[in-house]
Order: sequence, then structure tokens, then C-alpha cells
Amino acid sequence: MQLFRSARWLFMALLLSLVPASSYAGVFISVGFAPPPLVVYEQPACPQPGLMWTPGYWAYGPDGYYWVPGAWVPAPYEGALWTPGYWGWSGGLYLWHGGYWGPHVGYYGGVNYGFGYMGIGFVGGLWRGHDFVYNTAVVRVNNVYVHNTYIDRTVVERNTIVNDRHVAFSGGPGGINHAPAPEERMAEHDQHFAATSYQTQHWNNAMADHNSYAKFNGGHPQNAAVARPLAAESHPAPQFNNNHANPEFNRGGANGSQPNQYHATPQNTYHPAPQNTYHPAPQYQAPHNNTTPQGQPHNNEGKPQSRPEHDNHDHGKGR
Repeated sequence: MQLFRSARWLFMALLLSLVPASSYAGVFISVGFAPPPLVVYEQPACPQPGLMWTPGYWAYGPDGYYWVPGAWVPAPYEGALWTPGYWGWSGGLYLWHGGYWGPHVGYYGGVNYGFGYMGIGFVGGLWRGHDFVYNTAVVRVNNVYVHNTYIDRTVVERNTIVNDRHVAFSGGPGGINHAPAPEERMAEHDQHFAATSYQTQHWNNAMADHNSYAKFNGGHPQNAAVARPLAAESHPAPQFNNNHANPEFNRGGANGSQPNQYHATPQNTYHPAPQNTYHPAPQYQAPHNNTTPQGQPHNNEGKPQSRPEHDNHDHGKGR
């Protein structure tokens, strides 16, 4: 049985890797119990200009829910913004709605992932011409290498859905209650692009990691976030008290029980964009010495010993 399940997931991963982004239709997964609470972690500083933050989330694999670490990734084209995926409740099941790239950030269930994804839209930065500018009111950057920044706390306050319990799903008992705002509905009509190869390989690596599964780590993965996908970094998540635990998780995922059912069906609402209609994002080279001015190794870059006064804030950790 274990061999059959492993072969099924390997086949699915192979199938997804062979589907080009221009024709990607997405895959829905339905699970009979809720994902664990979102992991609380510190965002690694953006190591270089032009990278976009993709928040960490619970995905579902052969051994139940597993954590995909948050990461800074290159934008696939100039002007691209990432809409994160989310778990939504419907008909007694939890359905996964995959993320995508587009000119606007669409609906992601009102789930407050932090670091700019506060429940509605994205307030962690914006495109100004050819450059992406970071709102350091909610995201962290390495000030030595990243200089395109600003601070706007007002937009953060307007677009934040309070999520003190770190709920990881929308709708249903105990879920986030947020209907799509008009601007989120408008984004549904944009041309969307699937996750990049950086993201899919990052996802595949997390799925293959035994320690990323909630049934083995109790909802506290060791690798909660990384500066870049596939980097050998570790940003452990802080431990939180059991009173924050999701009762659905305690009844299901924690003891290794299987979901009620699994479905993989095409998502027919995707509209492929015409090819060669956009300008590639500028390419940037990583710093050659791979260290911060304090001589820290790469896995700690962006955690300088002292920080400018204007960048002294909570960076979106308070969900």
C-alpha cells in the first residue's frame, strides 16, 4: 500500500513538471480535515533586488500536511505579482486553490500569511517602472544590497485581516470569514501564470522531506523559511502553546490518520496568456562574497547586528 501511494504521488509530481506554464490548469486537492495552524516564523531579509516574497504554507502530500517554507524568488516577468494559494472549506472538505502570477494580487481566502500578505491584496511592495520597491513596514530587506524601499503603514492597516489564531484556511467551522473584495474579483479576469520552476522544485523538495510533515514535526517544521529556494538554510519556527492548536489537526493530522478522500481535477478557469507579450524582469547577481558586512554566513544574511531606526518594526509578524 505504501509503495502504491508513493508511486501515485511521484506520478503526479512528474505530470505537473511536464505541463508548460502557458497551459497550466492547476490541480485541486480535497482533504477531510483542516490544515494545522500557520507556522510563526521570522522572515529572512531579501538578499538582493528584484526578488518577490512567497509565503510559507501547508501543502498536502503522501504523509499528510507538510510545510512549504516561505522564500524569496525571482519574478517571472516585469510587473508580476504572486497570489498565494489557500485552503478553502466547501461541502465538508478542505480544497486547495493553487497560487499564480499576474499583474494584480487576487483572492486568497483572506488568510493572513504576514509579510505583506495580510489577508487582502499585497502591501509588501509595488512595481515602479522597471524596479520593484519594498515596503519595509512589513518586509525585511538586506539594506546593504537592497535600496529601493519605502515605508507605508497606512496601507497595511487597511488591508489586514486579524488572524491571532494563525488559521490556515478560509470558510467553514473556525475558518477565516472573508468574501472577495471588488479588486480581488477583478484580478480573476487577469491573465495568470503558473508557479515558476524555482517554486515547483522548492515545493517538490519540501514534499520529499520527511521532517516537513506535520505528523512528524507536530506542526513545527525546522525549516520555516529560506532566503532563496533550495538554499541550505534553517530558520526554525518558534514553539507556541498547545492552546493555539487547531482541534481538527489534533483529531486528524497529528495522529497520522488519512483524509476522507483525495481528488485531483483540472481547474478550468485558467486562461493562458499569449506568448512573448511581456518583458522579462531584470536579472541580478547575488553578492560575490555571500556574507553580510558583519561577516555572517549566508543563512544569516539580512540579520545585521544593528538596523536603521526607520526600519524598526514588526515586519508583519503580528498576524
